[in-house]
Amino acid sequence: MRQQFRTATSAAGVLLLCAFAVPYAANAADKADSDEVSSLLSSAKTQAYQVREDAAQLEAFTRTNASWESHAATVGQMREHINALGKEEAKLAGARDEASPWQQVAIDRIRPLLKELASNTEATINFLNKNRKQLTTGDYKDYVEANADLSSRLSEMIGDFVDYGRTKDRLERLTKKLEVPSVE
Repeated sequence: MRQQFRTATSAAGVLLLCAFAVPYAANAADKADSDEVSSLLSSAKTQAYQVREDAAQLEAFTRTNASWESHAATVGQMREHINALGKEEAKLAGARDEASPWQQVAIDRIRPLLKELASNTEATINFLNKNRKQLTTGDYKDYVEANADLSSRLSEMIGDFVDYGRTKDRLERLTKKLEVPSVE
């Protein structure tokens, strides 16, 4: 009896999910992926990777006796990479109306993480400028660890969206090539 109830409940859940998914799939099919947005996302992926590498280097410095000049140079480079990523994000925001639904989701998710990362990086720079001899303290390490975490999450997320777009494009090409019904 319990098994029949679970099966019936599962079947009802799948039907309900399909009922909501079908209108979304139909709307999603209305707007094709934007080549411009795909290109901008790929560029943003590269920038985000550079920011992540800068943050990892800065975090490594907190475990060594690196000079404050090394910290300052690395966080300055990180700020430059964040600014470059910010320019890519602005271009993405400008192209949002031409983007497909999944690309719009990507664009919408980048801004909050990037904004938080930029804010935290500025706080790191301010702390570094005022406390050059306290680079192994909890506060500075907290800023640096937060930057490492945020930059890693941002880089991974953008990379996942780029991979999704490439996989989706490949699936669409194979669907046409093999002349099989679309999965939508």
